[in-house]
Amino acid sequence: MRTRFAPSPTGPLHLGHAYSAMLAHDMAMAAGGAFLLRIEDIDQSRARPEWEALIFEDLRWLGLSWPEPVMRQSERMPAYRTALEDLWARRALFECTCNRRDIEAALAAPQEGAGPAYGPDGPVYPGTCRGKPPSQRPAPQSGAALRLNMEEIARGLLGRSGGADEFSFTETGAGPQCETGAITFTAEHAARAIGDIVLARRGMGTSYHLSVVLDDAAQGITHVIRGQDLFEATKIHVILQRLLGLPTPVYHHHKLIRDETGKRLAKRDDARAISKFRDEGAAPQDIRAMVGL
Repeated sequence: MRTRFAPSPTGPLHLGHAYSAMLAHDMAMAAGGAFLLRIEDIDQSRARPEWEALIFEDLRWLGLSWPEPVMRQSERMPAYRTALEDLWARRALFECTCNRRDIEAALAAPQEGAGPAYGPDGPVYPGTCRGKPPSQRPAPQSGAALRLNMEEIARGLLGRSGGADEFSFTETGAGPQCETGAITFTAEHAARAIGDIVLARRGMGTSYHLSVVLDDAAQGITHVIRGQDLFEATKIHVILQRLLGLPTPVYHHHKLIRDETGKRLAKRDDARAISKFRDEGAAPQDIRAMVGL
């Protein structure tokens, strides 16, 4: 078993991060496996070295250890670019010049049925740029966002998808609706409920979805332990694994740590930052008790 914890250095780690990291570490150690740390710093506009240093400090204080060197996404741009060029050459991507206002306007236009569907990344993209002829091939331009053409996948037109209509992964935890065990979904469901998600953002050259899939494969991660809020995003990752010929790990989605009102913790919740508990005299075992480990 190889697990990982992959925080972004954009703010302090809070109790929810502590729970996820300790759970991934505990599961790997119990199985005689390995626990890895990865720094997800593709958003260089928000990443800060002081936040990264605090991540290391907090995790070591919690009693966690990991092999060095640590993988940093900012050092893996060539791998992301290669994958994008592969998908582009197979017409799995299209360029999108829409901004947020364009998408909101398209979704607000009168249409049959209910309002816009919502997927893992928010409102499902309305397909505005999907039918436009590509400006060039075989390499994607850097000036536009690149979206995964989910309708092409649904039609089974992409070589490595094998034309398969069904995707699946193994869940050993539980999704938001208690989904567990063998989770299956169709390409048609993905096209309807997820849509053409962004795989490369303007000025960034990649996205969370593409990077996490490639990084998990590069690190040989066998079990992905993360919060239930990412359960639906796992469907995106399974599709990308199929398209890129990568193995699908076992997934374990865990409960979310919430505040007294039931709201999920975010990095802005400094009052629940691990470093603040440490500064106030808490011990690692106190943190474990707070999160139920």
